[in-house]
Amino acid sequence: MLEWLTPEDMQTIVKLVAAQADYVLIDCPAGVEQGFKNAALAAQEAIVITTPEISAVRDADRVIGLLNSMNVKPVQLVLNRVRPKMVANQDMLSVDAVTDILALPLLGLVVEDEQVIVSTNRGEPLTLSESSSAAGKAYRNIARRLRGEDVPLLDPAKERQGIRARLMNKFRKAGLF
Repeated sequence: MLEWLTPEDMQTIVKLVAAQADYVLIDCPAGVEQGFKNAALAAQEAIVITTPEISAVRDADRVIGLLNSMNVKPVQLVLNRVRPKMVANQDMLSVDAVTDILALPLLGLVVEDEQVIVSTNRGEPLTLSESSSAAGKAYRNIARRLRGEDVPLLDPAKERQGIRARLMNKFRKAGLF
């Protein structure tokens, strides 16, 4: 962490960048240490990103409370690394359960996707790849929603289906099976 960086320094940096950009995204570390405070005090709005695990949701709830006390609003939610099979088996919190607990509007949800690791290891942005990565599609949709577009949320149950399962479902609906 940059020990010498103050909240006032962050505010100055954000103002300088904002004069030349439509959006300024500040990524801050998890937790509520100085890095979080610097980012939050320089922010006008916030996106809380969490996973559907009890401990992560508890931490997110604490962060949301702090953001509210710092008058950072609106706050939106991105649910990351959703595993539809685990949700279906009730081994992971559902999207509805997390949004009920945190009481935030859902900006997007990202299913667990091995392509994230592949893309990171190659040093290639997942959102620019031509692959049919579910996570890449989710990230692009989140960006579109941030720009104000009306984009429906992905259905995690459908995103986990392979091409064979999707084709079989289409054939069944068409009465071919």
